[in-house]
Amino acid sequence: MAVPDSHEAAPAEVRAPGVKDVAAAAGVSLGTVSNVLNRPDRVSPRTRAKVEAAMAELKFVRNESARQLRAGRSRVIGYVMLDGRNPFFTDVAAGMEDAADESDLSLFLCNSDNRPERESAYLNRLEQQRVQGILVTPVDPDASTLDETALRGTPVVIVDRTRDAATHCSVAVDDVHGGRIAVQHLLEMGHERIAFIGSPVTLGQVRDRREGALLALQEAGLSPDHLVDLTTAALTVADGRNAGERLAGLPASTRPTAAFCVNDLIALGLLQTCVSLHLRVPDDLAIVGYDDIDFAAAAAVPLTSVRQPRRALGRTAAELLLQEATDPAHEHQQVMFTPELVVRASTRSAS
Repeated sequence: MAVPDSHEAAPAEVRAPGVKDVAAAAGVSLGTVSNVLNRPDRVSPRTRAKVEAAMAELKFVRNESARQLRAGRSRVIGYVMLDGRNPFFTDVAAGMEDAADESDLSLFLCNSDNRPERESAYLNRLEQQRVQGILVTPVDPDASTLDETALRGTPVVIVDRTRDAATHCSVAVDDVHGGRIAVQHLLEMGHERIAFIGSPVTLGQVRDRREGALLALQEAGLSPDHLVDLTTAALTVADGRNAGERLAGLPASTRPTAAFCVNDLIALGLLQTCVSLHLRVPDDLAIVGYDDIDFAAAAAVPLTSVRQPRRALGRTAAELLLQEATDPAHEHQQVMFTPELVVRASTRSAS
């Protein structure tokens, strides 16, 4: 077995081709290559074709880091989502990606996991990366970290949340209306004792959806006692299953005949418990979810749900962010979408 000579030179490091290599291969100046990369309209079609052919032959990939260093700002926007396990937020992110792609930008996704300290860390990291701006579904929409980030020059748009002060652009859905139409539908189906299943009302969306539910009861001449609160620790399928077990354990004489769940994950978990306990949906228990994620329609019993325009929500938020990042005269806007009820088999029997 041959032993390599200790004095043998190490293999030369492979260097990625740069703009100088492209210029030499195409027989043009560095300035021409730069124009092809950044201002192609300034270069004749013939010359541009020569440069592009040289790039393809050399397998040239532009150094985006160097470009960002010169510009002082990256070609990236960031989204700090609240819960990466919830398909609602990935659908919202898809709308953001649509808008980013049309502006030749990349979207960087972060998941705060509903933890304020993690959200703050991501805001800081994105700011350090000199992103064009930050979209965030915050744990607390009034958090001072949002204001501090914006004051240091990085635009911030609040997504799926609102705040009292118009210090930022925000895009949200009218959750009071959403809760109202959900319970109105259950009342129209003959239900008068309705479970409200969700996490504590310290979360703005939960509070607003419950307010809408109570408003529907009031308009029907029913007291708030007709809404039975079943509080969950979080808004997951597992929490929905747990709530279903608690609901099934209530005395038959006082057990609600319908449930309004604050999101579809809770509703899907509740449906799973109903199936395992041989409770018929909707005959024994009618269920309404919220968000209308794709899994709602694909459930064993397709779920009635309050549809939020998820993709439009994300696209609109990203468009507002890009306006703020590029227009010094930009004025903050608070956009509010109206949800709609999608009725399926979980509240309306086949007969």
